[in-house]
Amino acid sequence: MDDPGRVDDPGRVDPPPTVPDVELRQLRCLVAIVDEGTFTDAAIALGVSQAAVSRTLASLERALGARLLRRTSRAVTPTPTGSRVVSHARRVLGEVDDLVREATSGQVRLRMGYAWSALGRHTLDFQRRWDAAHPETELRLVRVNSATAGLAEGACDLAVVRRPLDDRRFESAIVGLERRMCAMAADDPLARRRSVRLADLGGRTLLVDRRTGTTTAELWPPGSRPAMEETHDVDEWLTVIATGRTVGVTPESTAHQYRRPGVVYRPVRDAEPIAVRLAWWRDDPHPAAQAAIELLTALYRSG
Repeated sequence: MDDPGRVDDPGRVDPPPTVPDVELRQLRCLVAIVDEGTFTDAAIALGVSQAAVSRTLASLERALGARLLRRTSRAVTPTPTGSRVVSHARRVLGEVDDLVREATSGQVRLRMGYAWSALGRHTLDFQRRWDAAHPETELRLVRVNSATAGLAEGACDLAVVRRPLDDRRFESAIVGLERRMCAMAADDPLARRRSVRLADLGGRTLLVDRRTGTTTAELWPPGSRPAMEETHDVDEWLTVIATGRTVGVTPESTAHQYRRPGVVYRPVRDAEPIAVRLAWWRDDPHPAAQAAIELLTALYRSG
């Protein structure tokens, strides 16, 4: 039954739901706790007391209505919600820092993230040509070993990635193609060849980075796939391969970026090339993104 005392007003607009009041100091506190690993170390990094860190985190959790961290006697770890908030917080804080720096210096900065090998043989040429053509925009390369090469973490404005990003928050453009190379110990029997085939690796053990790498079992037909071991660091990858216990399949850029005594690279002649992409936030592209895409596309075409 309708309320007899209620008068409907078709022109009335209900007020929007209340938006939590979140402060930058709260976000900085949360990120510091996650980065430093403890409340004590976060307090030292922020130059405040441990009690202030605890109060600031509690106020942020109240504002968001969610628990962000799990705290035990040994470690502090983000909850699933906390991980998402930390990711957004890094992006917000990075943008605020950029805003302050650009407002005070008058110079724009372009941070380009990459996971392993940047742009290979084009890395130095790209940096020099960029500086010559865009002196008003400082270029900084940032290595972040994550699936988005630092984009989701707020560590960069553009990211060099070598596999598609399924996240709809990001847009990307292909700027070039790279051959696949096999990395092996210098005294490996395959090192005597000028190139190898995928079938030559079927009985070997491949060292891969499942988070950022481009090598998956699907490169080989079922029944002839190599065994796989996992790593998360390019230096470790090279060190283990040099022993001869494993081999690796990697983009050509790795061979140019990481030359290591005891390790040789040979083209995998029957493997599909790898697409090199530049990725950015769909709703917030950097003003220099298009210029970076055009320059890199020209470099890869000329190569």
